[in-house]
Amino acid sequence: MLFDDVNFDVLAGEKVGLVGRNGSGKTTLFRIITGEEEPEQGKVFRPNNYVIGYLGQHLTFTKPTVLEEGCKGLGPEDLGAEWKVEKVLSGLGFTEKDFKRSPSEFSGGFQMRIALAKVLVSEPNMLLLDEPTNFLDIVSIRWLEKFLRSWKGEVIVISHDRDLVDSVTTHIVGIHRGRVRKMKGATAKYYAQLRKDEEVHEKRRLEDEKKRKQIMEYVNTFRAKASHAKAVQSNIKKLEKMEKLEKLEEIYTLAFSFNYKEFRAQQIMDVNDLTFSYEGKEPYLISGLNFTVNRHDKIGIVGKNGKGKTTLLKLLSGRLKPVAGSVKTHTAALPAYYEQANTADLNDELTVEEEITPRGAFIDRARVRGICGAMMFPGDDAEKKVKILSGGERSRVLLGKILVAPSNILFLDEPTHHLDIESCQAMMDAVRDFDGAALVVAHDEHFLNEVATKLIVFKNDRVFLYPGSYREFLDSVGWEEGEANTTVLPSQNVPSEKSAAPAVIPLPAPPVPPKSAAKGHSGKMSRKVRAELVAARSKILKPLEAKIKSLEDEIVSSEAKAAAMNRELAKTSVRGGPGAIRRSELSRELKELTERIDACYAGLEAATKEYDAAKLKYSGQ
Repeated sequence: MLFDDVNFDVLAGEKVGLVGRNGSGKTTLFRIITGEEEPEQGKVFRPNNYVIGYLGQHLTFTKPTVLEEGCKGLGPEDLGAEWKVEKVLSGLGFTEKDFKRSPSEFSGGFQMRIALAKVLVSEPNMLLLDEPTNFLDIVSIRWLEKFLRSWKGEVIVISHDRDLVDSVTTHIVGIHRGRVRKMKGATAKYYAQLRKDEEVHEKRRLEDEKKRKQIMEYVNTFRAKASHAKAVQSNIKKLEKMEKLEKLEEIYTLAFSFNYKEFRAQQIMDVNDLTFSYEGKEPYLISGLNFTVNRHDKIGIVGKNGKGKTTLLKLLSGRLKPVAGSVKTHTAALPAYYEQANTADLNDELTVEEEITPRGAFIDRARVRGICGAMMFPGDDAEKKVKILSGGERSRVLLGKILVAPSNILFLDEPTHHLDIESCQAMMDAVRDFDGAALVVAHDEHFLNEVATKLIVFKNDRVFLYPGSYREFLDSVGWEEGEANTTVLPSQNVPSEKSAAPAVIPLPAPPVPPKSAAKGHSGKMSRKVRAELVAARSKILKPLEAKIKSLEDEIVSSEAKAAAMNRELAKTSVRGGPGAIRRSELSRELKELTERIDACYAGLEAATKEYDAAKLKYSGQ
């Protein structure tokens, strides 16, 4: 059973993030909403003439040109209305020349826009997007966030990218233990409430178990005594009526740490004038790159797809040789390399345990089994053949393989791809807490914000080291590239033949510092500009962040109190007598608390809107 007794609604203008572990049924729920799959019981209700547009995980193109591919989204009544498709494609950043090109010629970000155009020409009221950031680069993900924030209809989005979900949604719908619940607010609030509910359940279960044991001891002690017969029978009936709370089944979560090998020197790698192209000729993919890696550095490698991020990782790890320059690695360095695209190299006929066990080396089987368990293959699951595993499971097998050997420098290529939100968090914690160095190709801004201490940036056909955090990079340099600075403002319907083309809205760009600042130099002017940017942003955003956190904390606390009061109210309703006075007090207190919770929600909504507007103004996001 994937889920049972699902009830939730989506109101006008709401944008919902659908979250849950891999395999919990998120895509299945989408297929039920669209009518592609029938539920075993229950119904999905929608208004008459309400259109749902569905953008799935896998992009497939069958037509020779972008325009013809876009026309596949036209309804029977619009066949031949190419002008509709042209207008939508133009609004999504395509030129007339692009209309005649093959979809395969475009990057992942623009392929996603082609698929999105097919959905938009059907004039949808609601968009369903299933992992839309798969294979997108960081600039395309930021474009998608802006697009979804400007969309006037309803949205339900599945994504492992926590920042995207929090950036564009008003509510969370979560699938957990076969149940579905809807909650207003961000993912942090949803997961905090889940943890609190499970703690409360376990506490109640232990209390009930204790009461059951006490009642059984009384019954067994006095069962044979006639003078206690009435009390014994009363306790037996009480025991029968007590609801037995089952212990929650353990949920296996990705939980691991990399096997660190001590490294005492300060510097582990030195890169000098690194230059590379696959032809060995100009123009070079990477040219004249210089930087050092210290033993605790966590370096994020960021930029658009196709610019050379994975190539750089292969150069640094020794998998490719440079055309010029050098990569000098300390003799005591022990590297570990992970590339999610390498799942094709796994042997389909081996089991998970066999694939994780290193070839030609003795390793204790209990340790291998422990790593299998940490990768969410406990017990007999470690005996599964690789050939039956999903993409996410195969990625976890690859990860398990690099945990076997000790290392002090990690090379990780999109390590959160194919993972759910909980597993992404585990990966983020493991990299951040690793005692050695790490160089990570990443598009997940939440990951970059939490982990990266420095960046290697591919931008405007050059690559450079940025010696600061990702937030500092956004403040002082940013992604103000031409193709990312416009987005279509969608309406509920595609314009009629007589109406104007879709409005293209210029998105505000952050103030651009002098070139010295953009290059990471530390001249007087760059420090001044950067300080002004950070100070202005901080002055506005910090108080709002504090206010939002305070309101969220109060809501969580008040909702827990309300739940406890409701339980007490239910108990007093069967007591009678003096309990009536307490019921009256509880009802009054619960009414006041409910009004306070409603006021907090209203305040949270207003503060969040104010924060989003300020963030847009000061960082161009």
